[in-house]
Amino acid sequence: MIPQFNRGTSAMQHYVATRPMFIDVEIMNTDIQVVLGDDGPQADSSSIAEGLSILYKEIADTVRKEATTIMAVFPSPNEVMSILVQRVLEQRVTAILDKLLIRPSLASLPPVEEGGLLHYLRVLSVAYDKTEELAKELQSIGCGDLDIEGLTESIYVSHKDEYTEFEHASLRQLYQSKMAELRAEAKQQSESTGSIGRAKGASLNTSPQQLISVTVVTEFVRWNEEAISRCTLLFSQPTTVAANVRSIFACLLDQVSQYLTVGLDGARESLNEAAAMRDRYVIGTSVSRRVAAAAASAAEAAAAAGESSFRSFMIAVQRCASSVAYLQQYFSNTISRLLLPVDGAHPSACEDMGSAVSVVEAAAHKGLLQCIDTVMCEVERLLSSEQKATDYWSPDDGAAPDHRPTNACIRIVAYLSRVLEVAFSALEGLNKQSFLTELGNRLHKGLLNHWQKFTFSPSGGLRLKRDITEYGEFVRSFNAPSIDEKFELLGIMANVFIVAPESLASLFEGTPSIRKDALRFIQLRDDYKTAKIASMLNSIMSE
Repeated sequence: MIPQFNRGTSAMQHYVATRPMFIDVEIMNTDIQVVLGDDGPQADSSSIAEGLSILYKEIADTVRKEATTIMAVFPSPNEVMSILVQRVLEQRVTAILDKLLIRPSLASLPPVEEGGLLHYLRVLSVAYDKTEELAKELQSIGCGDLDIEGLTESIYVSHKDEYTEFEHASLRQLYQSKMAELRAEAKQQSESTGSIGRAKGASLNTSPQQLISVTVVTEFVRWNEEAISRCTLLFSQPTTVAANVRSIFACLLDQVSQYLTVGLDGARESLNEAAAMRDRYVIGTSVSRRVAAAAASAAEAAAAAGESSFRSFMIAVQRCASSVAYLQQYFSNTISRLLLPVDGAHPSACEDMGSAVSVVEAAAHKGLLQCIDTVMCEVERLLSSEQKATDYWSPDDGAAPDHRPTNACIRIVAYLSRVLEVAFSALEGLNKQSFLTELGNRLHKGLLNHWQKFTFSPSGGLRLKRDITEYGEFVRSFNAPSIDEKFELLGIMANVFIVAPESLASLFEGTPSIRKDALRFIQLRDDYKTAKIASMLNSIMSE
């Protein structure tokens, strides 16, 4: 008789509609309790995943039992199963998900302390995953011609339409919360240091951990990795996946770029403070002994602050490099394979990453130039305070020459060796090469300008040559051939103070490249006027 009534459709629908799971209020109330447990809406995603697994297993078992009855009773069991499974998804599952997936307002975000937007996204992810598993289980039991995959997707369509916007907002919220946490920690540390610490220049000794931490960048990447895993779970079309992945990865690039740049700027601020301290100790020549002593003490303090800020910046740069390397490794391992199937997606993301890294490199470059300024200021201070006129000239020039480097040279090489130790370990590749080359050029120029303030006797010329050898041996550690060559030529140029006046012409002939500087330095010979070297040079130049 069943087929005679609307081909049995009414009877099938009536049978399905009267199943206890669709009409028993207690069952429907119990469902959400099984999923959320005693924690209610505050239940974490792992607990919800466990609850859904239990509930969906019970639903699948119920459908399996119903299938046995349906196969025995109905002549068209597949049609009944189609109606049953559709009703399960549209009524029972949807009722659970409506209570579970309450979409937050982007205008008023839920507090991070209560899970923030991330809680909603995690619940969406586990719910989608478990519902997909249920759909596959129901399909294996039997659902007739029902497009169970399409029906499952339709349940989540509104959430998926707004997914990317929520993911971006969540990543922003996580970043802002982390930055607020780091600022609070820095403030607390600063306050705990107190006035004693400030008196000792604590603000200049800002811990690199406060400025840049690879651990923090690792946390950014972990957030992104979790977001990418949600994206690839919710979407399967390569073009959609690639578009979403690129936009999610762009959030990470913004976070890393901003965090590292702010950190480098903070480290540069310490360099600026040290520079301000140096400016304050500059005094005139006509001052009392007490004022001069105070200025000398201030200069030492400024030098110590400069060295400390130099070290902090180098550590910051090192951590930047490690962070960028970690970012690039993440891109290679996780992001690339998701972009490669879509034309143009991978090169575009590479370009995005290049732009973000270049912003960080620009900030690092500014600071490295300030580091060179810091080093050269201390070199100039040591030259000014330690180099004596008698180092290179003495009335009693017939005495045995002193073959040791001058005290100024010894102090400067010791300073450079100490302060650059961190630079050698912190910098790599082109950063290291360009930094050391620029520093070498600045040191060469600074020494040339410095030596023009002195008069040289022949024995003084020998001592100058010894200083140049000492400086030259040190800069060889820079592995910069152009710098090595400059100091080698300085050593040759020092011969203008040593050779007899009549031998100067042969010196130029042997090394024409030193002519310009040598002509200027010859005037510093103590016998320049008495030996009438000026007229001798005029004849050399006219030849």
